[in-house]
Amino acid sequence: MKKETHPEYQEVVFQDTSSDFKFITRSTMKPTDTITMEDGKTYPLVKIEVSSASHPFYTGKNMFIDTAGRVEKFRSRYAKKEQNSANKE
Repeated sequence: MKKETHPEYQEVVFQDTSSDFKFITRSTMKPTDTITMEDGKTYPLVKIEVSSASHPFYTGKNMFIDTAGRVEKFRSRYAKKEQNSANKE
């Protein structure tokens, strides 16, 4: 293998913001936030919106997470297109 081609791995904590579930794994991400875990060590922290603790496939619950207002954006866009097509007729 070529040297200096692959990024360095480090231990990182991923935190699910919707369920406060945390897990430690290795990643090439370099976040600026940190967290101190139960073992007393401080790790870089990556915040995520969905993990196995909050995803409906794994939990069996239908949770609707709309963090960016995507549904409202779609509805407003779709309403504009319907109005334009009705005005043309």
